[in-house]
Parts: sequence; structure tokens; C-alpha cells
Amino acid sequence: MVSSRWLTCLSVATALAVMAGTPARAQTSAYDGLWSVLIITEEGNCDRGYRYAVRIKRGVVGHADPSSSSFLIKGRVAGGGGIRVSVTRGDKSANGTGRMTRTSGAGKWRSAKGECSGIWTAERRGI
Repeated sequence: MVSSRWLTCLSVATALAVMAGTPARAQTSAYDGLWSVLIITEEGNCDRGYRYAVRIKRGVVGHADPSSSSFLIKGRVAGGGGIRVSVTRGDKSANGTGRMTRTSGAGKWRSAKGECSGIWTAERRGI
């Protein structure tokens, strides 16, 4: 059974993006690269914080290392930097929203059933 703590950190880590519409490559290339995402729980009984590596490629948010993942990330960064993400593992899921710049990002997250919620921040680590 997956704890809500684990899902919480997964949800934000990854922190990041299912925006309405499909962003153009030229618009999202500013956000492509490797990111370190810090997830903080502000409400609920989930673990206080986690840090994860996330990769954005052509505006699509995914795992930094897909071979080591036990959860599904679906996300997208829009050309203006708006970001939404959905993270799922088994019957647990969470959603995050926020805004990215070329070097950082920040936003909020909430588990699908509302057990936990909090904030996330991201720092660019490389291309």
C-alpha cells in the first residue's frame, strides 16, 4: 500500500505541469532540462518534505531517470511558464500547479482526495 506521504512527494516532484493546450517547442525550450524539486507538506499527515529530480523535455514533465520510477508523471509547461502536473501510483494521485522561470519554479500541490497539500519549489540543475 502506498502511503499518502510517498504520493505527496511524488506529486509535486516532480513537481510540475499539465497545461491546457500543447506548447510549441520554441516557447517551452526555455524550461527544458534537469530540475531539482522540493515538496513541502503544509497540511495533512504526509511526510514534511522531499526532494526529487525531474526532467522537462520539449515542455513535457517527466522523470529524470524513467527506469527507476514506480509512479506515473503527466505534466506540461506552457510557453508562458504556467505548469500543471498529475502524479499517480496505484489508486493514489495528486496534482500540482505553479509557474516556472528559466532558473526556478514554485507552486502548490494537493492530493486527489485532499488528505494532504502544500507547496513546491524547483531549481534548474542542468540541461
